[in-house]
Amino acid sequence: MADLELFRQETRAWLDANCPPEMRLPMRDESDACWGGRNPTFKNDAQKRWMEIMAGRGWTVPDWPADYGGGGLSAAETRVLRQEMARIGARNPLMSFGISMLGPALLKYGTEEQKKRFLTEIARGEIRWCQGYSEPGAGSDLASLQTKCEDKGDHWLVNGQKVWTSYADQADWIFCLVRTDPAAPKHKGISFILFDMASPGVSTKPILLISGYSPFCETFFDDVKVPKDQLVGEVGKGWDVAKYLLGHEREMISGMGLGGNGESLGAALGERLADDPLLRAEVARFDVDAMAFRAMSERFIDELKAGQAHPAQPSMMKYAGTELNKQRHELVMAAGGSNALEWESERSRGGKAAREWLRTKANSIEGGTSEIQLGIIAKHILQLPGA
Repeated sequence: MADLELFRQETRAWLDANCPPEMRLPMRDESDACWGGRNPTFKNDAQKRWMEIMAGRGWTVPDWPADYGGGGLSAAETRVLRQEMARIGARNPLMSFGISMLGPALLKYGTEEQKKRFLTEIARGEIRWCQGYSEPGAGSDLASLQTKCEDKGDHWLVNGQKVWTSYADQADWIFCLVRTDPAAPKHKGISFILFDMASPGVSTKPILLISGYSPFCETFFDDVKVPKDQLVGEVGKGWDVAKYLLGHEREMISGMGLGGNGESLGAALGERLADDPLLRAEVARFDVDAMAFRAMSERFIDELKAGQAHPAQPSMMKYAGTELNKQRHELVMAAGGSNALEWESERSRGGKAAREWLRTKANSIEGGTSEIQLGIIAKHILQLPGA
């Protein structure tokens, strides 16, 4: 504990000295998030400097091994770092599906060459990933996917389509589920493959959402050639990799329920609650639920990293986090009154509250529908008869 307290003091001093003031302000819109990538765009010099400083210390992925660009911190040290960042309102230096989803899967299933090649680039923010899972005929029943991957001797040849591919039009690479054996049972003929989105034959088409934004895309593969060494795990056993990654995706989605900077909803809404005691009570109840969810999240992450988590726990976290996030934005809209319905004004920052509220409706679909998560919880955690 003495060593941990010393680490806290050193971390606090380092963050106070190195985190730019601009990176301690609440995020106002999506452009405040740094995604890095092959040709990154930064909102300002402070955003670029913050990512580079943290990446140089390995703190974009503090609990990854130092050999792969991480900080090599223990779970306890990582928690202290998160707490100290929250103390000063420090923004996440790098948003990345490579960090939240692909990285853990590569650490478990990747070859040493794949780890050294991709994990270091992910940690430094030099590569941006998208996820090729869902297809027009394979959403909740993901194992029914039909994107074909043929062994052509010295390369793989991929043909098919994906849908709801988040930020596919901005990503450098994709981690993708493909069918390598059409004759095998549907869970057995799937492989997990990585390839460059700039490869000939890859194209994307944005999908407009109800919020007015287009983070999702349709993605098409027409005779895409992929090097043989970019398959992760064993041929035909990609479903194992996919399930492991889904657990981390659901953990990521569940975290949205806590909001962006750890601030309580009551503090964020402030004076808007002054004249409405009933709304104040609802917000207070929400903040208590959020505190309980944060404690549960920390316990789950510790269990996950120690290999002690129940396989169905990510479903529980994902469902709870989804409902919490939806409730958060419902309360924000309620507190905003008619002003929250503004859609394009400068005062409403382009309809930020309304657009984010509408966006939360997708939380109960993406990463596995809430109905699917409840079924998994009923069967594998509650062990209800007939589930």
